[in-house]
Amino acid sequence: MSAIKNKQAQVDSNGHLPPDQPAADHWQPSPPVTGAALLRVLLRAMRPKQWLKNGLLFVAPAAALKLTDGGLLLKVVTAFIIFCLVSSAIYLINDLVDIESDRRHPTKRNRPLASGKLRPLVAQVLAAVLLLLLVPAAFLLSLYFGAIILAYITNAILYDFFFKKIVLIDLFSLSAGFVLRVIGGALVIAVPISPWLYLCTLFAALFIGINKRRHELVLLEGGAGKHRKILDEYSPQLLDQMSSMVTSALIISYSLYTWQGDKVSKANNLMMATIPFALFVIFRYLYLIYQRDEGGAPEDLLTRDRWLIAGGIAWLVVAGIILYFFRDTVIVLR
Repeated sequence: MSAIKNKQAQVDSNGHLPPDQPAADHWQPSPPVTGAALLRVLLRAMRPKQWLKNGLLFVAPAAALKLTDGGLLLKVVTAFIIFCLVSSAIYLINDLVDIESDRRHPTKRNRPLASGKLRPLVAQVLAAVLLLLLVPAAFLLSLYFGAIILAYITNAILYDFFFKKIVLIDLFSLSAGFVLRVIGGALVIAVPISPWLYLCTLFAALFIGINKRRHELVLLEGGAGKHRKILDEYSPQLLDQMSSMVTSALIISYSLYTWQGDKVSKANNLMMATIPFALFVIFRYLYLIYQRDEGGAPEDLLTRDRWLIAGGIAWLVVAGIILYFFRDTVIVLR
């Protein structure tokens, strides 16, 4: 909490807006950029850091041992690229809808649209072009994958205009985007998805979403509702309780997945060796949230915190070795 207050004090001392005061009193948008600067601003507006989330498309194919098949791998990579560009179009729409509320936020006001550097018309045209090109491309790649893309777009638009105004529904709508990515990765190459993997993804998405809400609430303090009205419906105590429940459910479901999953524990239970790595990543994330007052931008944590990165890489390496080299090894204890 103290770190957030210090950050807020720094923001205020730099001339940025305290969250409980109107934007117009302290801050004005920048003029739109042109030329080469426009391309850089457009790329920023498409939020390439968020593309990390689309790595979830590889989870089901990896668990099904299909990533060694060149043709199937190419389909998953193509699906990944489509999802990245579609999600960028959605982020543009999201920023267009939230442009005024973002201007009342101490950090989101620096986004290209909220800051005024990117004209709304340019963002509208780019989002429309991306969706018009990529939705047909998704259906050409796979009928079922195209349906997942449509479901993702529909959920995202409903979130922007309706769901984000409804307490709890906003969290489940955000989580649905993660679950759809995992399902999309399975459907694009027609592999079954384990119910345990579905549960793990759902609880992990809720874990991230709940703690992101908590960060926003604590950062903006009394002015939280002026940035996002739904934040008035939450409290740090409620979100802490929800985070505790979801964290427990995530750990239990992942542990059971490594033990009971059809694909990951076919001949042995070696995947259970990855549980300590999963616990470390979860605990490190909680440490960053509660001790460092971070968590507002999960993609930044996943690309900046060296211990979180190291734990994640170790987790993936150990899981990959077990799945691809020892999955069918029968261990006999005498």
